Amino acid sequence: MKTHWILFWVVASLAFQVKAQYVIGSAEELKNLKSLPQEKVYLHHTGPIVFTGEYVHYAFYCFNAQNNRASDISFTGYVALVNQKGEYVLEQKVRLQNGLSHGDFFVNTDVPSGNYKLLGYTQWMKNNGLEQVFKDDLVIINPYQQDQSQLMSTSLEEESGVIETTRPVDSSMVQIKLSEKRVGTRTKVSLQLVNYKAKLGHGTYTLKVQKKDEIKTKPAENAISYARSYFDVKGELDKKVGDSLFLPEQRGELLFGKVTDPQGNPLPDAKIVVSVPGEGFLLKFATTDAQGNFYTYLRKDYKQDRAIIQPTDHTQDVRVSFGALPNLDASGLVFGDFRLQSSAIEAIKKRSIYNQLENQFFSAKPDSVLLGDPVDPFDGGIPNTIYLDDYTRFPTFQETLVEVFNLAGYRNSSSGSDYIRIAQDFEKYTEEANSYPAIVLFDGVYIPDHEKIKDFDARKIESISTVSDQFVMAGKDYQGIMSVKTIKGDYFETYSPAYGINVPIKKPIPQKSYFEQRYGAEEIDQNNIPDYRRILLWEPQVEISDEDLQFEFYTSDLTGEFEVVLDGFTSYGKPIYVYEVFTVKANGSAQN
Repeated sequence: MKTHWILFWVVASLAFQVKAQYVIGSAEELKNLKSLPQEKVYLHHTGPIVFTGEYVHYAFYCFNAQNNRASDISFTGYVALVNQKGEYVLEQKVRLQNGLSHGDFFVNTDVPSGNYKLLGYTQWMKNNGLEQVFKDDLVIINPYQQDQSQLMSTSLEEESGVIETTRPVDSSMVQIKLSEKRVGTRTKVSLQLVNYKAKLGHGTYTLKVQKKDEIKTKPAENAISYARSYFDVKGELDKKVGDSLFLPEQRGELLFGKVTDPQGNPLPDAKIVVSVPGEGFLLKFATTDAQGNFYTYLRKDYKQDRAIIQPTDHTQDVRVSFGALPNLDASGLVFGDFRLQSSAIEAIKKRSIYNQLENQFFSAKPDSVLLGDPVDPFDGGIPNTIYLDDYTRFPTFQETLVEVFNLAGYRNSSSGSDYIRIAQDFEKYTEEANSYPAIVLFDGVYIPDHEKIKDFDARKIESISTVSDQFVMAGKDYQGIMSVKTIKGDYFETYSPAYGINVPIKKPIPQKSYFEQRYGAEEIDQNNIPDYRRILLWEPQVEISDEDLQFEFYTSDLTGEFEVVLDGFTSYGKPIYVYEVFTVKANGSAQN
């Protein structure tokens, strides 16, 4: 009989109490905290001008602020869009791998025109305030709203002003080579990334091909300007004893909360189970500290944005509350003052029409969501699974265990509440029999009181899986795990724990593989679909080594100037930014 230990976290000493923010209690704690390097973030994005009905794509780079190398501190990063009132329009969570991630967000038509800020950060960075956080201007133009006063010029001086800006460039390491500088619409273009400096050019870069904005504004931050702007950010925690603290998400995504008795008094040493249900469910355990706080970390991929939090003891009358991290105080942000000129009206009309056409045919050009790492709910154990359609069906769950499933069944308990026990898999004849209960899960939801599911309608069950190994969690022994999967897989939607909560959680956005438009004999179905893409190629993270890299893309029906941009950092932290311009003309090989 194998015995597995299901770990739970005990909050003690510097293993922080979980509140919205931890308070630094001593000089020794502060010293230990300062030994953890601070971080800084760079976002390459497809702004700075964005219309409603468009996506903003971004590549997320997180660095150790002390050595400018990729950070291995935070497991999770955050991207936020903030309006001029300091209000969060959205916040996305991304999972970091070697300090890298990428994502996108759609700008809905309910977002008004105006000057916005795009922020990038980790929870650990929030401790040092806005100075530590990546900030860049975004201008959102909503052509469907009546009131454009946030962006309209108010004087002749503003009307006549044309923004002239230059971008810092460093092409000493890597260069872009294009097959052609003048091409037709719907034409294939080849490009090559050439590393001239061998190991010195090794690194991670963002590669994009995008139409140049017809509306002039200050360019987005690039790797070189970012390195200059954030050169002086602090390399360690900027706090003192008695200050509150955002916890670093080193072990995974932080979930936390508080457990009290019915009178509101904190309950120390309470054993809590957190279920993240659904396909590939997660099961986490925690114990509360002296103030009744608990925390746990989610490191594996999960599909449902929901958590069920309850005590392991179903007879324990408790109150559970779920914690939420406060947003950054964005009141100190300084926003850009972009103003629209009347000469831009025609360009705005055209772009909004093209966006409507692109969105109308969005389903013909789908992005693909990348599957995360497969999750093994049984942690290496090989389950025994039966599918109830292969057997005579019985009305209730208890009857099904009696008549069909001979490896498990209900046992009487001295406490008066029956429990499910899974038969032992004896490996030695000297092994003693036990009477431990099983860990029982319905669609990934932990069931603390087995009595409650005796009469569950077994016609709703698809399969029952069991693992007969012995488990230890929160200091208690269990005989096996039983996982019941319903046909609809939605048990968690209506489950309401007697003492606990069923709450939504914010999950990281999924990684995508972006649609690549192609034209040719094999893509004849695409020939009659309008193509007004402004972004012709988007590779959020490209690894450059000694070998030259080859890429290809197809132009769209849009004409004018386009840019190929390579932006990123060498493996030792040097910023690189290089671009090439090419022209798409209307009389090319369109419709071929």
